[in-house]
Amino acid sequence: MDDGYYERERREVLAFVPPGVRRALDVGAATGAFGRALKEHSGCEVWGIEAHAPAAEQAARVLDRVLAARVEAALGELPAQGFDLIVFNDSLEHLVEPEAVLAAMLPKLAPGGAFLCSIPNVRYYKNLRGLLLRADWEYVDSGVLDRTHLRFFTHKSIRRMFETLGCEVVRLEGIHGRDRLGLKLLSALTLGGAWDLRFKQLACLARPRVGAGG
Repeated sequence: MDDGYYERERREVLAFVPPGVRRALDVGAATGAFGRALKEHSGCEVWGIEAHAPAAEQAARVLDRVLAARVEAALGELPAQGFDLIVFNDSLEHLVEPEAVLAAMLPKLAPGGAFLCSIPNVRYYKNLRGLLLRADWEYVDSGVLDRTHLRFFTHKSIRRMFETLGCEVVRLEGIHGRDRLGLKLLSALTLGGAWDLRFKQLACLARPRVGAGG
């Protein structure tokens, strides 16, 4: 994990924040950089959950409330229907059971609330190049194959995960893309079937269907 991991603002994710957010929860808040940017962007109250104690201490200086614990342990301290937005920026892939955590978070969403996630894309072309051409799957200190990642996702598995939970995927788009002609041509030749290969991460906004929030 690189040294700047806990300091990232992730302002590119702000483009996916829906209007009308009054209180948000940032799961894996790190030092609170994204939460602070979200407060500036939406003028909302932001809570955070962060298991790394030194980062949680810093986040507490800029967010409205921070729970210094793993998300599974913090669930009981979260109010029912308390959040208009629950954010997982590069945190679902660190969980043993991300679907179970999302399911437990459903009752924490206010009516009309949404999940916003940034998730590494395991179909990123550099991963496929290593797998197909070098027969290798090498874990590294940061990136899609970060050695601390426990789960891996494609755009289809992300959509399936949320739909299984009774959510509607409102937006699912690539972020941090490489502007390479070969990848664009491949996407065209496959009639859009390879659109995701050039994106290192995927951003997803999903809302519970009526009756799914418990």
